[in-house]
Amino acid sequence: MFGSGPDAGQDNSVVTRPVLIPTLFVWSYGGRRVFLSGSFTRWLEHIPMSPMEGCPTVFQVVWKLTPGYHQYKFFVDGEWRHDERQPFVSGNYGMVNTIFLAREPDVTPLICSSETPARSNMDVDNDPFIHLEAIPKISEADINSSRHRISDFLLAHSAYELLPESGKVIALDVNLPVKQAFHILYEQGIPVAPLWDFCKGQFVGMLSASDFILILRELGNHGSNLTEEELETHTIAAWKEGKSQVNRQMGGCGLSSPRNLVYAGPYDSLKDVASKILQKKVATVPIIHSSSQDGSFQQLLHLASLSGILKCICRHFRHSSSSLPILQQPISALPLGTWVPKIGESNRRHVAMLRQSASLSTALSLLVQAEVSSIPVVDDNDSLLDIYCRSDITALAKDKAYAQIRLDEMSIHQALQLGQDSSPYGFFSGQRCQMCLRSDPLHKVMERLSNPGVRRLVIVEAGSKRVEGIVSLSDVFGFLLG
Repeated sequence: MFGSGPDAGQDNSVVTRPVLIPTLFVWSYGGRRVFLSGSFTRWLEHIPMSPMEGCPTVFQVVWKLTPGYHQYKFFVDGEWRHDERQPFVSGNYGMVNTIFLAREPDVTPLICSSETPARSNMDVDNDPFIHLEAIPKISEADINSSRHRISDFLLAHSAYELLPESGKVIALDVNLPVKQAFHILYEQGIPVAPLWDFCKGQFVGMLSASDFILILRELGNHGSNLTEEELETHTIAAWKEGKSQVNRQMGGCGLSSPRNLVYAGPYDSLKDVASKILQKKVATVPIIHSSSQDGSFQQLLHLASLSGILKCICRHFRHSSSSLPILQQPISALPLGTWVPKIGESNRRHVAMLRQSASLSTALSLLVQAEVSSIPVVDDNDSLLDIYCRSDITALAKDKAYAQIRLDEMSIHQALQLGQDSSPYGFFSGQRCQMCLRSDPLHKVMERLSNPGVRRLVIVEAGSKRVEGIVSLSDVFGFLLG
C-alpha cells in the first residue's frame, strides 16, 4: 500500500503535507452536552460540539479530515448515538455513521442516500472545500422531460405506498372541548388531526394549529363572544360552526379551511394526492378507506403529506438522477421559491421576516396575512436566528399558558423559549432551522424537504446566514408538476 516507487529514496527536502478537508458535523436532536468521536480520532478523543446560534438544540463542530472513508458517532449526555438520517453501518463500535471525502472536491458524491456517502445537514452553512463546476443552463426541453418522468412515476404509484409498516394516526371527536383538543395536539406532538363525527359515522374535517391561532386572536378581541371559560366546554363542532363568522370578522384573510373535508383513497395516484394538497392549500390529506360504496364504514389509514410523496420520488430516482437533468441545477437557476428582492427589483414577492423583539400578536397576524406556515426570525442584519411556525402556537396549550399571557406583550423570543422549555415531543428539537444555499442543487433541497416535519428551507448566504429566500414543499411540487 505504501510501496516505494521510482522516486523513492531521492530528494526528501520537499515535504508533502497531508490534505485536510474542513468538514462540518451537525447533531440536530438536542441534548445538554454533545461530543463527536470517530475513526479520525482513533475513537480516543471526544471533540466538544457547540450549540448553533439561535438553535440551541442543534450542535455543530468543524473538524479537518483527510480524504477517504471515516466512521463517527455522537456522545450525547453520556450516551452513544448515531444519526439515523445519515449513512450508517454496523461496526466494531455498534451502529456508526460513515462519510467519504474524495481527494478531488469536484468528485464528491452528489446524491445523498442511505446507500451512498452523504453529508446532508453537514454542509448547510459553509463548504469552503467544495468548488462546483459551472453547470450549463438547462433547456426547456430538459425541464419538460424531467417533469414528464416524475409525473409518470407519480401516476403509476398509489397513496397506499405512503402507508408505514407500523404507526398511529390520532383522530379527535367533534364533541371534544376545544381546550382539551389542543392539549392533545400539544401532548402528542402533532400539528393537525382529523375530526370524527360519531352521529354521521364519518370524518368531517381537520383541526390544526391554524384553528388555535384563530381562537387565540378571538380571545384577544375585546368584542369577542368567546371567553376563556367557554373553552372548557366549547366543542370543536361549535367552533367549526362559528369559524366562518370569525373569518368574516377578520376580513377573510387566510387560514380559512375548505368547507368539505379534503381526503384521498388508498388507491388514488400519488399525483392526485399531491394535486389535492396544492390546489386546496392544505398541509395534509387523510387517506381514508371505505368498505361500502356510499362512503360509510370509513377507516383512517394515514395522513399524507408532500414530504412523504417527495421521499418516494427521491428514493425512486436516487440511482438514476442523470435521467432528470433538473436535479443537478442550483435552485437559484430555477423558477423556485420566494426570494428577497435585490436592489431595484419590485416584481418579487416579499419574504416576511421578524425580529426577536416582535410581539407574538404581530407574528400571528403576519402568518395570517402572508398566508404562510412559518416566518424566519432574524437579527438586525437579516441573519437567521430561528423560525416561528404555525405549529409552535400549540406550546401555549400547556398548563393553559394562553390564559396567562397577552399576545401583544409576549415577544417572539419569549414564545420560542416557552416552546423549548415545555415541548415533550420535539416541535423545537432538531428540525427548526433547516437551511440551504442558493447554490445547492435541486436534488439536495428535495432530500432535505423529504424529512418528516420539514416543510420549508430557509435559503441563507454562506457564512453570514443572511436570509436570501425560502423554498417550500409547495414550491417544489408546483415546479415539478408544472
